[in-house]
Amino acid sequence: MESEHRAEEKTARVVVYRNGTSRDGRVFLVPRTLDELLEAIAAKFGIQAKRLFTSKGGEIDDTCLIRDEETLFVSSGESFIAPESLAPEKPDWVLLNVGGKHFATTRSTLVSKEPDSMLGRLFSEGADGTVWPSAKDRHGAYLVDRSPTYFEPLLNYLRHGQLILDRGVSPRGVLEEAKFYGIESVIPELERISQQSECDPGDSLPLTRQDVIRVLTRTSHLSELRFQGVDLSGADLSRLDLRHINFKWANLRKCRLTWANLSYCCLERADLTLANLEGAQLVGAKMMCANM
Repeated sequence: MESEHRAEEKTARVVVYRNGTSRDGRVFLVPRTLDELLEAIAAKFGIQAKRLFTSKGGEIDDTCLIRDEETLFVSSGESFIAPESLAPEKPDWVLLNVGGKHFATTRSTLVSKEPDSMLGRLFSEGADGTVWPSAKDRHGAYLVDRSPTYFEPLLNYLRHGQLILDRGVSPRGVLEEAKFYGIESVIPELERISQQSECDPGDSLPLTRQDVIRVLTRTSHLSELRFQGVDLSGADLSRLDLRHINFKWANLRKCRLTWANLSYCCLERADLTLANLEGAQLVGAKMMCANM
């Protein structure tokens, strides 16, 4: 009886794929031992075959657990990675790889607002991928060789209809991407913002908390920092160590300086109108002619 059972095991066949993919599978007869099966898989795939998994992610440790015509996945020692084609939980969701950064969104987001755009035509109902080559990365994300920085504001625009540009994002760069993707409805607004940014250089923008922290972390505590005449209006500088900094003539209007250490700072002729100095340390600070 046992010999008959072993004979049945020898005739079982399995389809084996590399871990994380459901392409380029190979068919194998199941031998008597797991080591023999792993050796055969390693020879055919040209890899180090160390672990074998079922399609559910369970690890095989004995060939008697393998069923005939079962789909298995081989790894070189790493844990199980589910292939994207086996578990599409939400077919409406798509993954885009734009310049190396992944964006998860829905087909309806890409199609509803701009159906005639490149993305709209690619992901519309019944699209067959002829508008745009549908190359994918190992995660199943559609590959797009464009800038992720400029793509993100456009994706958010398609989501909620509002164009929002974070600090440091070039309107001109986003405009060029909008033209590339064919998102026509946002182009007039981007052209207007681009023209305004060219008339108002970025140098005129006030510095932020992040700008100040960046300078502080890159400068030795023995160095004298000069923020003379700098525009810091509205910045949140609360609880920062700002000792010995020269803020002469600086614009600190509406600045939040609560519990900041301003000891021995030069605040001569600085504009501190409506600034919040609650709990701030001002030991030895020079404040001649400062506008409070």
